[in-house]
Amino acid sequence: QVRLVESGGGLVQAGGSLRLSCAASGSISSFTMAWYRQTPGKPRELVALVRSGGYTNYADSVKGRFTISRDNAKNTVYLQMNSLKPEDTAVYYCFTSASWGQGTQVTVSS
Repeated sequence: QVRLVESGGGLVQAGGSLRLSCAASGSISSFTMAWYRQTPGKPRELVALVRSGGYTNYADSVKGRFTISRDNAKNTVYLQMNSLKPEDTAVYYCFTSASWGQGTQVTVSS
């Protein structure tokens, strides 16, 4: 089972940007990689995914603002988040092949 470690979260003002990284302990080249987020009392929701062939899909709430990408050589997936809104505040999790990372907190102040 692959181990995932997220980084890059933090506090940012509305309109700002952050880039999240998810480093995997093994090869990710054949896996779909995804970012989810969760706020207290709510279920985890899919934010974005990227398939092994490069196909991407986004939640409607982040389309045009977030970009998911992968670097198979580095076993890392990224989430570039621009034009951040307070409603983007959540713990962001990386997911692949039944493995979850520990999460990284993103807080957007108004």
